[in-house]
Amino acid sequence: MNEFLWVEKYRPQTIADVILPSHIKATFEDIVNGGELHNMLLTGTAGLGKTTVAKALCNELQLDYLLVNGSEEGNIDTLRNKIKQFASTVSLQGGYKVVILDEADYLNPQSTQPALRGFIEEFSGNCRFILTCNFKNRIIEPLHSRCSVIEFNIAKKDMPPLLSDFMKRVEYILDTEGVSYDKQVIADLIMKHMPDWRRVLNELQRYSTSGTIDTGILVSVSETSINDLMLHIKVKDFKRMRQWVADNMDTEPASIFRKIYDSMYEYIDPKSIPQLVLILADYQYKNAFVADHELNLVACLTEIMAGVEIK
Repeated sequence: MNEFLWVEKYRPQTIADVILPSHIKATFEDIVNGGELHNMLLTGTAGLGKTTVAKALCNELQLDYLLVNGSEEGNIDTLRNKIKQFASTVSLQGGYKVVILDEADYLNPQSTQPALRGFIEEFSGNCRFILTCNFKNRIIEPLHSRCSVIEFNIAKKDMPPLLSDFMKRVEYILDTEGVSYDKQVIADLIMKHMPDWRRVLNELQRYSTSGTIDTGILVSVSETSINDLMLHIKVKDFKRMRQWVADNMDTEPASIFRKIYDSMYEYIDPKSIPQLVLILADYQYKNAFVADHELNLVACLTEIMAGVEIK
């Protein structure tokens, strides 16, 4: 299935092809040229290419790697079993192996992260670890101290060349896929979601089914998107619901609350509408005070999932 996703189909395979500020890119080029990989913590906002860089390093250094997603496979037993099974065999390439632990900030800081520290020490003779995270403050200090921390920060001065490079990459993808497009719309979409390159490609692929990219793609929360959200809530698919939230955090949560409210007669069982209104009003109020708007929105949708009947 992944080969049909543009983010996978067109994922850069080398550091040279990754779109990053030159000073960050140079750090990884030095690693490739030096031929030696140490434990690393790659941190920065979603969609910047942290996982892509981790995979590209392994590809260029010809290292076997295991990719583990911390948000999906984050319990201690799963981690221990997968890592132990991987680390206990000899590398087909020779030398050491690499464990790429994606979304490590989703691991429990009281239990799983301390256990991970133990895994890093236990398998240090045969494995290197690359951790990726969006929020480095959610990673415990003992893991920080065992890794070289590389921050994917994009300064304002770095934006113009990156936007130009990504525009060229997007045009190449759309041309290859046979999708017609308005260049100004593409530029506006990139500006809307920057620096989340993954979000841009996902939005383009979703909208490209019509064969043309036009101004409709710039609508903040589309009917299709709300349909997807309500389906996730109906089948109680928390993982996909949370991913929907992450993909739509460029939209003000208040707009999402309003969109759900405006469409409630379409999706909500009439008997549950009063409960939905109370939930939305409560979290709309909290939204003005909370520090983490994403968490507040996920909590709201979780309460809807648990207590509201979807048609």
